This record gives sequence, structure tokens and C-alpha cells, in this order.
Amino acid sequence: MIIGKVVGSVVSTRKCDNLVGNKFMIVEPIPSLRVDNRIVAIDKIGAGIGEYVLVAQGSAARVGCDMEKAPVDAAIVGIIDEGQNLE
Repeated sequence: MIIGKVVGSVVSTRKCDNLVGNKFMIVEPIPSLRVDNRIVAIDKIGAGIGEYVLVAQGSAARVGCDMEKAPVDAAIVGIIDEGQNLE
């Protein structure tokens, strides 16, 4: 898993049927983790912009959001309440 900060959202009106009704957020990994790219993660828990989140990737993302047959590569699976040295 990675830790990141929600920095925006994405709207997609045309997508796979099993993605309809889901919210997509732009997550920026914490710089200290040395990951330079932003990712788009499906959000099934209601994260908001500015919150720190836990993101699962790959098949763990599909399992974590109970969408095994959906083309999901990253999913927000938790909102961080407290942590040390996040930035």
C-alpha cells in the first residue's frame, strides 16, 4: 500500500458498466516515499480533498473495494486519522 493525499477528483461519464456510480479521486503519494507520479484511485469510503489516505494497488485494489471483476488498479481503502512525519 502507499500513503497519499487526495488532491482532486476526476469525472468520467463514459466508463465500464461495473464502474458506474463510483467516485474517482486524484491521489498524490507522500514525497518521502519517493514516488513522483499521481494516480487515480477509486473511492468507496468517501475521502475528501486534503485528506491523507491509504491506497491499495493491483489486484489488492479490486479485492479491497469488493470489485473483483472491475478494471480497478488503485483504490482508497482507508482515511488516515493520525500519523507521524507524513510530509
